[in-house]
Amino acid sequence: MRTVVTGGAGFIGSHLAEKLLLAGHEVIIIDNFFRGLKSNLAGILNHPGLRLVEADIRERSIWPGYLDGADIVFHLAAQSNVLGAVHDLKYSFETNVIGTFNLLEECAARKVRQFIFSSSREVYGEAQELPVTEQHPLLAKNAYGASKAAGELYVRVFQNSGQLNTVIFRLANVYGRRDFNRVIPIFIDNCRKQEDIKIFGGEQVIDFVYVGLITEAMIRAIGRDDLFGTVLNIGSGSGTTLYQLADQIIRLTGSESKISVLPARTVEVVRFVADTTLMEQRLGISRPENPIGHLEEITADGE
Repeated sequence: MRTVVTGGAGFIGSHLAEKLLLAGHEVIIIDNFFRGLKSNLAGILNHPGLRLVEADIRERSIWPGYLDGADIVFHLAAQSNVLGAVHDLKYSFETNVIGTFNLLEECAARKVRQFIFSSSREVYGEAQELPVTEQHPLLAKNAYGASKAAGELYVRVFQNSGQLNTVIFRLANVYGRRDFNRVIPIFIDNCRKQEDIKIFGGEQVIDFVYVGLITEAMIRAIGRDDLFGTVLNIGSGSGTTLYQLADQIIRLTGSESKISVLPARTVEVVRFVADTTLMEQRLGISRPENPIGHLEEITADGE
């Protein structure tokens, strides 16, 4: 199939592009390299099935020629960092909301068969109860969550009006190689530098999920007519405290770093664990036994 991956040079997108190429699909990556890196694509840059386009999804003029004939669009391009979205509200809104709307219109006009939207657990805000099901109200606590919730609403409009076949994945806290400037890579960097690990608040319980599970979910959704119009949590279904995470990283790195607790940051969601029942039933993906079980390989290889 001809697939388009927006944000394909980013953390998750680059892993997805690799899997798509391995499965024999043609891949067009659209990325403005705001967070994406060409180094993330080092292993596939010369692949004959890959086309890399440096462009910004906010600009509608980029789409002619790239969406024509596309079977599936995986929409991952976004301001994907909670604090980054808070610090730059304009970019977050324009990219996550306007960019998503523009892309939806262009996909509908070109009769793209399937649109898979990467949303976030941030759309739920603070959980009313754990684990969080897909029926939980959308009560975003920060600008990132609000922008993703708005994107979801537009995706649903295009689905409900019959203009586009869509799937929405609400991702938990994804980790793995190539990520940066989020909690796990920050903790690892702290430990390697023998610096204190800073925990803001200390009450956090977080659903960490390995990037490989995320990309497997996306691959399994390809061409699935029975998934059109659905919303699925993609997570580990287990909660990890930041103390547990920090202790594990300190142990794996052999660091002498200490844990320092600072006041909570009000924009951050404190507790989230995904209910993965639908993920397991609809995609046939089992919950991992150890949600942070891939930390050892990440801390060992330095990526």
